[in-house]
Amino acid sequence: MRTLKIGIIGCGYISSIYMENVRSFNHLSLVACADLDLERAFHQARRYGIPKACTVQELLADQDIDLVINLTIPKVHAEICLLALEAGKHVYVEKPLAANLSDAKLVLERAKEKGLFVGSAPDTFLGAGIQTALELIERGEISTPVGASAFMINRGHEHWHPNPAFYYEKGGGPMFDMGPYYLTALIALLGPIKRLSGSARISYPQRTVLSEPNAGEKITVTTETHISGTIDFVAGAVGTITTSFDAFGGSSLPPIEIYGSEGTLLVPDPNTFGGPVQLRKKDEEVFTDISLLSDVQGNCRGIGVAEMAHAIVHGNAHRANGELAYHVLEAMHGFHASSHNNLFHHMESTCQKPEPFSISTQVFNYQ
Repeated sequence: MRTLKIGIIGCGYISSIYMENVRSFNHLSLVACADLDLERAFHQARRYGIPKACTVQELLADQDIDLVINLTIPKVHAEICLLALEAGKHVYVEKPLAANLSDAKLVLERAKEKGLFVGSAPDTFLGAGIQTALELIERGEISTPVGASAFMINRGHEHWHPNPAFYYEKGGGPMFDMGPYYLTALIALLGPIKRLSGSARISYPQRTVLSEPNAGEKITVTTETHISGTIDFVAGAVGTITTSFDAFGGSSLPPIEIYGSEGTLLVPDPNTFGGPVQLRKKDEEVFTDISLLSDVQGNCRGIGVAEMAHAIVHGNAHRANGELAYHVLEAMHGFHASSHNNLFHHMESTCQKPEPFSISTQVFNYQ
């Protein structure tokens, strides 16, 4: 299979796992990295044996590069995606697809005009955990899905993150930070969303940073930090989701549960690739651990890039695609809009439920 040459733009913290994992796929060749901070790009290039470190402009001008992985900060996701597309390159972007819907739509339209692929994180739903849960649903182990619940509840990032202020500004908050993982998993399991509603609040207007180097700094909170929503899926199931940075006592709730007419499924943390997956049929007293379908566990970020590259070479559809990411982005904005407007948000976008995924060493040459 043809090898695609990859360039990474954005050499911050998240870039390391991509640079490590891209090397696990023989049909991907990481040839360049770029960052506004050139020293950071040179550091990552030396660390991971990348042939070239350069400016963003130089990377985009390199005609040998087929696909750009965009790991910049969210507010410039769309800008960098558009520049990559204009340069004739496919692009895979960290979540979210863009900061707002109009920019995200422009990215998808430009890609379609140019016949290029757009992919987006998260790709955790391709891991063994979510795919095992999907297999159980697909083969009828819980019969008809009737409901779902999802919980992402913690105390926020100011107690550990070195620079947590962004998480409490517009475009931040628990829904935009972690919602993509949970909503993408729910859509992978139950299909697209028809309508939703939300209630949101700022529980604590000011936060104090507890982590170094900014311990003691005060953060003025300008985005909602506790959001609860209801979801009507096109296929008929009704779900609930809560994302919160306001649980100072922690939480014991499961990440995701799927309720069916014949049983209940416990789905693992959608910010991971592994298990556990547990199933309880209607006549059983306890949940049973289910063996995972594959070895796609650990931190496998970048597997979405590999699957997208395979689709590019073979002309197939890929799973972690722009339409799915746009649908998730609209839903996240929809929860906030519903709360502000006291109305249901009826989804304007839709997407295909991703096909089940099984990694194959013959197809992906995963080492």
